[in-house]
Amino acid sequence: MTVVWGVTVDCADPGRLAAFWREALGYVDAPVPEGFASREEWLTRWEVPPEEWGDAAYLHDPRGVLPSLTFLKVPEAKVVKNRLHLDLKVGGRDRPQEQRWPAVTATVQRLVAAGATVVREAAVGGVPSHVLMADPEGNEFCVV
Repeated sequence: MTVVWGVTVDCADPGRLAAFWREALGYVDAPVPEGFASREEWLTRWEVPPEEWGDAAYLHDPRGVLPSLTFLKVPEAKVVKNRLHLDLKVGGRDRPQEQRWPAVTATVQRLVAAGATVVREAAVGGVPSHVLMADPEGNEFCVV
């Protein structure tokens, strides 16, 4: 049996982080839950106080195929390396290096412009393999 799943990210600023990952992944804001005219109506139904309405952000794959992303505001800051991270597989593992690596570096440049930072570039056997990056709140991910 397959289970529908998504990824939830604890963060300080859900709106800012969702904006970054929307750009990084080509995702869109999640639609309003079925049966509700607006997200505010949904939040009111679940008795979420208006002052907490900005404490979460929701993204989804516009094709409806890939996992959803939820960003939740938490009081504590990130202090250690992620135990789980995303790999953005833009290079295509089966493509030759001269085609794969330019796709990786173009994505890295685009994400730096969107607010990410490069942590380090990794190589295997002297051949560039992937770039370890951090999103605007320091969550690590790789561009492969």
